[in-house]
Amino acid sequence: MICIVRNFSYLRPMKQTHSSSQGSKQLDPTKAELEILQVLWKHGPSTVRTVNDILNEQKRAVQYTSTLKQMQIMVEKGMLDRDESQMKHIYRPAEEEQKTKGYLLERFVDAMYNGSPSSMLLQLLGNKKASRKELQAIKDLVNQLDKDKE
Repeated sequence: MICIVRNFSYLRPMKQTHSSSQGSKQLDPTKAELEILQVLWKHGPSTVRTVNDILNEQKRAVQYTSTLKQMQIMVEKGMLDRDESQMKHIYRPAEEEQKTKGYLLERFVDAMYNGSPSSMLLQLLGNKKASRKELQAIKDLVNQLDKDKE
């Protein structure tokens, strides 16, 4: 007797988000998945070929079949949506860039800085030389946050 299991995934689902109308899962993308998401956020909905070409230009040599498989897995995980209405499938991120980055940043701050954004900012500013323009933008943001709390 042969048993075929479909729709099985060994991939790890993470925390549920409730803001999405489709009830999609918020996942922790791998480095390769983040690279694909970055391409799609920057260049908009694209085919696998387009994403693969950009990855090869920007990052490193990546085989087309590897990019295809990775993007198919990302669809299964709910990270990408795929439009199959045309011969060439078009992929787009399932979540907005800022939402995904906000979630990942929150997890990073919680894990590395015990949930303290100020500790992270002090470490970051201590490790990198910020330009005058960047420092002014930080000051402006802090001033705006102070005004909003009043």
